Amino acid sequence: MRGVLFGSVQSPAVRRGVVAALATASLVLSAACSTGGEEGTSGTGAASPTASRSPGSSASPSASADLPPAKGSAKVVSTLTEGLKSPWGLTALPGGDLLVASRDEGTIHRIDGESGKQTLLGSVPGVSPAGEGGLLGLAVPSTFAADGWVYAYFTTTSDNRIVRMSYDEKRPPGQQLGAPDTILRGIPKGNIHNGGRIAFGPDKMLYAGTGETGDTGLAQDKESLAGKILRMTPDGEPVHGNPEADSVVYSYGHRNVQGLAWDAQKRLWAAEFGQNTWDELNLIEPGGNYGWPEVEGEEGEDGFIDPVAQWKTSEASPSGIAYAEGSIWMAGLRGERLWRIPLSGDSAEEPLADPQSFLDEKHGRLRTVVSAGGDRLWLVTSNTDGRGEPKPGDDRILLVEVG
Repeated sequence: MRGVLFGSVQSPAVRRGVVAALATASLVLSAACSTGGEEGTSGTGAASPTASRSPGSSASPSASADLPPAKGSAKVVSTLTEGLKSPWGLTALPGGDLLVASRDEGTIHRIDGESGKQTLLGSVPGVSPAGEGGLLGLAVPSTFAADGWVYAYFTTTSDNRIVRMSYDEKRPPGQQLGAPDTILRGIPKGNIHNGGRIAFGPDKMLYAGTGETGDTGLAQDKESLAGKILRMTPDGEPVHGNPEADSVVYSYGHRNVQGLAWDAQKRLWAAEFGQNTWDELNLIEPGGNYGWPEVEGEEGEDGFIDPVAQWKTSEASPSGIAYAEGSIWMAGLRGERLWRIPLSGDSAEEPLADPQSFLDEKHGRLRTVVSAGGDRLWLVTSNTDGRGEPKPGDDRILLVEVG
């Protein structure tokens, strides 16, 4: 069902009854690009500046004291570090320092969370950067202080895979990573749409967003790992409670997932690139089919789950997302802005209010956003990846205060 033209994003008016039921069940836990590539330096067939929104869906901020305000705020309070080359994955360590991956260099650096000092951990063997592939997502488990594992998603000459490496900060810089232990291999690779985001969920399981590599049919093929959200144990095995007992596939019908985050109700959200018309923010249900390539954006077709919000590809091309202060925060590459999507508590049908953009075109392309605790986010720019316009000091990690 289509809504009334209103604002610059779209959220569906009504979700099918089966989807609403799945959303309730998933509270325990279940997580655009143009034709030429993920960031879409040009987009054909983009929609007009207006987009639709449900009738009667205007927010009521006073409905609950726990809900975020309809209008928010975001400002950069400092630059933590700069001079990064093609940064992609970012993860926080216990104590507040960060690890950042260079997609094209295949290296991981530790960034001091206060001074911004960079320390090279080392290069990841086997990384084969090309197009949108290379060293992508990073994650550390809740057991990091005890086991020292660092997880990485990267492209090789034959596939995308997920590995874990031991990290010993007592060793000399550049020699602090152990040999990669592959926990999942065989994720299809391509020059475009490699996905790459990984994150540990509240259930301590590892989730990964993959792309369909430009081969659109793979998204609907449940035997393929492409165009999916995957859920696995820290050892790379299927998790009890997955839709198929012997499979790591958690949801399917995705084009290119690069954002994963959980809200206060432990619901999984995912951002993905559309083709020419709509980028999406989805509430992920186990076993859910998100429609690609049969549908793009909100279509209301039986058998497919509509996005909770959608954007013109020129305004988003979303990569990382994070949850803070009752909202999902989404980094835009081609859109060069940070989007805020205020959530309406347990409701799966729509945001509390229209998404709102910040930092428009002030820092170039925005790749990754990670919670820094409370009302603060770490935000990574992406201007040195071959598609941006680097300025002196690029790329950077910014500290952003949000509300």
